[in-house]
Amino acid sequence: MIARKTCVALIALTSVNLAFAETPGSIVSGYAVEAARTTPGFGPSAKRGFGFFTKEWGVSQKMPNCTVCHGKNLKVDGKHVITGKRIDPLAPAANPERFTSSAKVEKWFKRNCKEVAGRECTAAEKADFIQFVIQGDQS
Repeated sequence: MIARKTCVALIALTSVNLAFAETPGSIVSGYAVEAARTTPGFGPSAKRGFGFFTKEWGVSQKMPNCTVCHGKNLKVDGKHVITGKRIDPLAPAANPERFTSSAKVEKWFKRNCKEVAGRECTAAEKADFIQFVIQGDQS
């Protein structure tokens, strides 16, 4: 009897989690809504995201831009230039877990933007960056 109740409870919890599952697209949409508050008509741009990804920020000689650690091929592992730790691919096509948790996305944007850009990223920059990573568009 207890095992049956536990099983039913687990199924119910799993169903609730699936109903609120985040996707790369939903996270982009959230940032786009936030960005539109200060920039009416804002829409995410893969082209601007690529520019952000490859821009030489001039903050750190070891980490002048995102490609130093993440590489230019978004579908393969990267490597942190200072710690040497492996970084999972950025592309959701190669790493289905990427951009599926807004808490993780915020954590990494906060850390990486400060290291590379020398400041926190704007909602517009985050939306553009994720849009670029989703599309893999480098034009």
